[in-house]
Amino acid sequence: MKKQLTLALCAMAFSAVANASERVYNVTITNITKGQTFTPTLAVSHQRSIKLFRLGEPASEGLAALAESGNVTPLNDELKNLRRRVGGTSTSEGLLAPGKRTTITLTASPSTTHMSLAAMLIPTNDSFVAMDSVRLPKYGSRTELLRAYDAGTETNDEICANIPGPVCQGTGPSPDDTGEGYVYINAGISGEADLTQSMYNWGDRVAMVRITRVK
Repeated sequence: MKKQLTLALCAMAFSAVANASERVYNVTITNITKGQTFTPTLAVSHQRSIKLFRLGEPASEGLAALAESGNVTPLNDELKNLRRRVGGTSTSEGLLAPGKRTTITLTASPSTTHMSLAAMLIPTNDSFVAMDSVRLPKYGSRTELLRAYDAGTETNDEICANIPGPVCQGTGPSPDDTGEGYVYINAGISGEADLTQSMYNWGDRVAMVRITRVK
């Protein structure tokens, strides 16, 4: 009986220490484009070595699913499979319209000192906004301006039949289209098909993110 009580007390003490060391952040994402909408945003805290993508290299299957259809589940599963190298993941709800903001809560352990996030831009074929491996603030807040990237997994034909979302109502993934084959910085909408530059193009940055430690 004494042994069981001792084990229970040790477990409670360990849990209390773990909870005390957990850090909590509010992550506020603001859509600063004129006509692009963000799909739900996936955020993750992780160790410094983790990267969602590398420029000039192929996108993972999870990132491709997010960039082509806004589906965060495959990428979330990829990240969770990294186990101790990942602290916590969190996903915003619904679409984020131009000029609007949303806040999600993200937890981090002492060893997961960095964070990343990503969301699809619609209407596009496979463009996404991302923040890749940014250091979490120990105290207070930090603000980042984010670029749009292209997953390179689908040709940018800008034809609505190949673009999901409320504007085009087309399909997402294109299994027969390999695209450019690597991730690169997306310069915007060309306006050569169904999407007009005046409405849906963007300049340089597409989002502003404020990360605030709250615990």
